[in-house]
Amino acid sequence: MARNVKKKNQEPQLCQPEVIFGALKALEEERGIPVDYMVERIKQALVNAYRKDREDHKEIPAETVVVELTETRMSMVQQKTVVEEVENPAAQISLDAARNYNRAARVDDVVSIPVKVEAFGRIAAQTAKQVIIQGIREAERGAVYDSYSSKSQELLTGTVLRIDPVNHDMFVRVGMGNEQSDAILRAGEQIPGEVYHEGDMIRVYVVDVHRSPRGPQVAVSRTHPNLVRRLFELEVPEIAEGLVEIRNIAREPGSRTKIAVRGTQEGVDPVGACVGPRGGRVGAVVTELHGEKMDIITWSEDPCQYVAAALSPADVISVEQIPGQKACRVVVPDDQLSLAIGKEGQNARLAARLTSYKIDIKSASHVPAPEAPEAPAGEPEEA
Repeated sequence: MARNVKKKNQEPQLCQPEVIFGALKALEEERGIPVDYMVERIKQALVNAYRKDREDHKEIPAETVVVELTETRMSMVQQKTVVEEVENPAAQISLDAARNYNRAARVDDVVSIPVKVEAFGRIAAQTAKQVIIQGIREAERGAVYDSYSSKSQELLTGTVLRIDPVNHDMFVRVGMGNEQSDAILRAGEQIPGEVYHEGDMIRVYVVDVHRSPRGPQVAVSRTHPNLVRRLFELEVPEIAEGLVEIRNIAREPGSRTKIAVRGTQEGVDPVGACVGPRGGRVGAVVTELHGEKMDIITWSEDPCQYVAAALSPADVISVEQIPGQKACRVVVPDDQLSLAIGKEGQNARLAARLTSYKIDIKSASHVPAPEAPEAPAGEPEEA
C-alpha cells in the first residue's frame, strides 16, 4: 500500500537568468524602462537581501558583496581580505580558511567566497522584491519626468480634477496613458474671471517641471504671455512655417494683449496672417481666452514707428525719440488722447511694455508751437 509522503517546503527559488532578462525586455518595451537600469536594481536588491538574511550578515559592507547577472549566469560572492588574525569576521578571513577557496591565497589578498542565492529565506526574498518594485516605480517616474521636461514651455490640454476651496488652486490631469501626470494651476496663474469646474477640459502652458517623491510636479499657467504665443502658433500656419515671427508680447491676462509680429519674407502680411480670413484665426484665440482683446501690430526696427504702431488703435501725429534715453515723446490728436492712454492707462502701459520704451503722450493742443527764429540784428524786418 502506497504511503502519502508530504513534500517538504522548498526554499523560494529565484528565476533563471534567461527568464529574468525575458521579463525585463518585455518591461522595457511596455513601459520604456531600460534593461540595464533594472539589472542594477536587481543586483542592489540581492545585496540588500543577503545583508538582511541573517543577523551576522548585517555588518558586511555592501561594497564587498558582488553580484554578476547576465542572460546566462547569475552568481554572488562576498569578498574578504586575507589576514593572519581575524578581527572583523564580516570583512576578513584567516589564511587557512581562505585557501579553501583559493589555494594560492596569501595575506592581504582578497578572496571571493561564493554565496548560494537560492538559499535566501522568505524575508530576504521579500526585501529583494520590494527593492525591485521601488526601482520600477522610480524608473517610471523618471521616464515621466523626462517626458514632461521636454514639454516645458509647451501647450497641453488637461482635465480639471479638483479645485482647492481655500486657496483656489486647480489640479489638472495632463497627458495620456502611462505618461499621465497631475499639474497644478495656482490661483495666481489663473485668468481673472474664468470659471472652471471638475471634469472641464482646459488648455495650459507648462512653466516648469521638477522632481518630487510623488513623481514629476508640473507647474502650469493660463496667464503667461507664451500661452498666447502657443495659441497663435496653433492657429496660424505661417508662424509654424516660419513666414511670420512673433517678436514681442505684452499681456494683462483676461483684459488685453498686444502682439508685435513681422514677416520673414517679402510679400507676407504678418498682421493679416494672424487675423486670418474674416478674423477667424485671432477669433479662435480670443474665444480660448474668453474674450481677451488682441491688438496685433507690425514690429519695426525703427523705435518711432514701433511705438506709433504699439499705441494702436489710437492715431499718432508724431513720435520723437528723446536723446540719451530709451524714451519717446508722442503727439496724438486731441480726440485720440484718451484712446492712446486707454482705460486706467492700460493702452499706454502695454505699449511701453511691448516696446521697452518709456512713452510720454501729449495731445496736439498741449504741445507748444515752435518759436519763430529772431531776425539777425541790423537787418530790417520784411513788411
